Amino acid sequence: MNGWIILDKPLGLGSTQAVGAVKRVCREAGLGKVKVGHGGTLDPLASGVLPIALGEATKLCGRMLDASKIYAFTIAFGTETSGLDAEGEVVATSDVRPTLAEVEAVLPRFTGLIEQVPPAYSAIKIDGQRAYDLARKGEAVEMKARSVTIFSLRHAGLDPASTAAPAEWTPDQVRGDEDGVERLGSITLIAHVSKGTYIRSLARDIAHALGTVGHVTMLRRTKAGPFDLEQAISLDKLNAFGQGAAQSEVILPLEAGLVDIPALNLSPEAAGAIRQGRVWTGVATDDGLYWGRDDQNRPIALIEALAGTLKVVRGFNL
Repeated sequence: MNGWIILDKPLGLGSTQAVGAVKRVCREAGLGKVKVGHGGTLDPLASGVLPIALGEATKLCGRMLDASKIYAFTIAFGTETSGLDAEGEVVATSDVRPTLAEVEAVLPRFTGLIEQVPPAYSAIKIDGQRAYDLARKGEAVEMKARSVTIFSLRHAGLDPASTAAPAEWTPDQVRGDEDGVERLGSITLIAHVSKGTYIRSLARDIAHALGTVGHVTMLRRTKAGPFDLEQAISLDKLNAFGQGAAQSEVILPLEAGLVDIPALNLSPEAAGAIRQGRVWTGVATDDGLYWGRDDQNRPIALIEALAGTLKVVRGFNL
């Protein structure tokens, strides 16, 4: 049992709980004990794409953690909370509400390589303890700034059909000011970000740049690495697999997590050497990372090509 289950994780379910649900369903489906891991934490207040690896695909979880991701998120202006989301106590308020033009004017400041201070309620370790554990004890938590990359950041507009489930989408809340100017109580944005980016911190910083405060009221991951919502299944469909639904409707092949790297067809001799972890020479191909496959199109290993020599990065025991 080697491959991927791409779960459209619902609100209220943690990533560890999602992994537990997959293990349970695999047992119910008669698959026995299956090694399971996830490709990027998604906390209970967020929904969306959660890649869950099975068997040999767990060897690709590290690559998935390093992959870029896309999020839809709603910022509610006027209130900042200790958790920078719907949980936590209010720590700051403001009567200032921006216009759409003002929001769009500051977004370029948060595109590209930026410095970001993670939220105190995060899983980052400080002196061996999780920051959120310290914060919940009421201890002062000093978070250090880190560099992250925002590849793109834009206003989502009023039509969320292609990026988030309508039930979780919050359209822009607009109010007319005394001078007739339309100001925003909230706005939904789409961000394509590098690993290590905290959307809650991004929302906080955008609000501050607009001269106000804010917090995240909706967070939905629409893409993680090569996987998007079109490939994701609901928790109900996952549970149906345990009751006899077809495996092909739930589990993607291992190579579905490799579509962002080119495949390299290997001769039977080269495939045999790579399976044994040996170096193979005399291959006419460009330098770079590949996934090698045999004459039956089965993935054998992640391999690094350099000057016609192939070296195993990570082998698959299929």
